[in-house]
Amino acid sequence: MNFPLVFLGIMWAIHLLKTVLDVNLVQFGVYPRVPQGLKGILFSPLIHSDWHHLISNSVPFLVLSVMIFFFYSRVAVRSFILIYVLTGLAVWLFGRRVFHIGASGVVYGLLAFVFWTGIFRRSLKSIVLALIVTFLYSGYFMGVLPNQEGISWESHLLGALSGVFTAFWYKNEIEADELPEPPSWEEEEADPPKYFLDRNVFDRKKGEDV
Repeated sequence: MNFPLVFLGIMWAIHLLKTVLDVNLVQFGVYPRVPQGLKGILFSPLIHSDWHHLISNSVPFLVLSVMIFFFYSRVAVRSFILIYVLTGLAVWLFGRRVFHIGASGVVYGLLAFVFWTGIFRRSLKSIVLALIVTFLYSGYFMGVLPNQEGISWESHLLGALSGVFTAFWYKNEIEADELPEPPSWEEEEADPPKYFLDRNVFDRKKGEDV
């Protein structure tokens, strides 16, 4: 559960240093189909253009990551890493030839993971969580549309697809509280059969006659 706060703290620390030192870190973003741009797979979600960019990603990141680490603790770390890496790699392979920075691709991946886990697992918990994120972040679905100036819609779209894949990949690794409860009749110990006469009454009678 501490991981989301630690990761968020790293994002804020990097941006604070960037602001204080007045340095440009955009070169650490993903730059598609160029070997030097591969480092952005690791660093780009940690870098933001301004405070508004950072804050707008921080709130949904914290909500969604805490939700995953609390309710899907069994696969949380693996799911986060897979979404993180797949999103960056997909942007490097298919994105436009510009620097892509920010955690929004990861946010879309986490959002898609929670939603599609509800679709794939269909447990009560996962369905309720899917409905909650739909209510909170339904407007985010517009972010995957192309031709939005100054926005890496490819990161949004490819992050969402990474989340769908991750939800499918781990759909069978359910949590303990998602296991179906056994029917009540299986939990009750069967009563011993009752007989009108004692079962060995005839054996005892035979022994007495002899």
